[in-house]
Amino acid sequence: MATVPRLTPSTAGPAAVPVMVITLWGLLALIGPWLSLDPDRVDLPRVLAAPQIEESPRGWLGYDDLGRSILDRLVSGARTSCLVAVGVVTLTFAAGSLIGTLSGYLGGLADHITVRVIDIFLAFPGILLAIALSGLLGPGIDNVIVALAVVGWVGFARLARAQVLSLKQREHVQSALALGAGTGRVLVRHLLPLISAPLIVEATFGIGGAVTAEASLSFLGLGVQPPTASWGSMIRDGARYMLVAPHIVLAPGIALMLVVLSVNLLGDSLRDWMDVKTRR
Repeated sequence: MATVPRLTPSTAGPAAVPVMVITLWGLLALIGPWLSLDPDRVDLPRVLAAPQIEESPRGWLGYDDLGRSILDRLVSGARTSCLVAVGVVTLTFAAGSLIGTLSGYLGGLADHITVRVIDIFLAFPGILLAIALSGLLGPGIDNVIVALAVVGWVGFARLARAQVLSLKQREHVQSALALGAGTGRVLVRHLLPLISAPLIVEATFGIGGAVTAEASLSFLGLGVQPPTASWGSMIRDGARYMLVAPHIVLAPGIALMLVVLSVNLLGDSLRDWMDVKTRR
């Protein structure tokens, strides 16, 4: 009787903290609009004020160069980074997996053209290509998602193609073809379930890359525009005050580090758990 694999203490323990951080990040992104936040409220008497315990949580992380609450903007920036990460990974996962699967299964001229297109995209550094596309499309969260999706689909396509090339000659696929199964049935019933595990692991690492890329574009002024909060733009605005008000940079910087590190650690744990060679 087949048993369902479960997370053992050796794999669940190291993943507990990353899961908590990612859950908190997602909850802040979801419930942020319903919280009594005012990230754009300017309070001139509190310009560059250090973190302090007040009656309200607005001052727990201090204030920026315009007297805006760092905590409020941090929560608002969590929603921005989460929207970009989910949008980019969803688009790249769907497009890259579809293109790579069809390319590896069909082979021939279609596969040759797809590989050449992937090689062209890989010839350019991803962040530089995203900067160029963002400059052409203009700033804004929608354009950031489009620019990063155009750059990021190649990783999923390469992985899906490699997996399909190694699986399409297996006995169960050849048996399905011999019994008259069409291309769609072979892909959906016999190939996609087998390649889904590595693609899901790749998607977790893609989330961390998307968060970092969005922060980088916003830091350069090509991403989310003021007054909308973004962790990258918060770091850019606070960089000039590092010596007198380091909390402006430390708060979004630590939040960005924790989210990306947690996503990568969760991806490592998920990869080890899905690998039957290392799972006990």
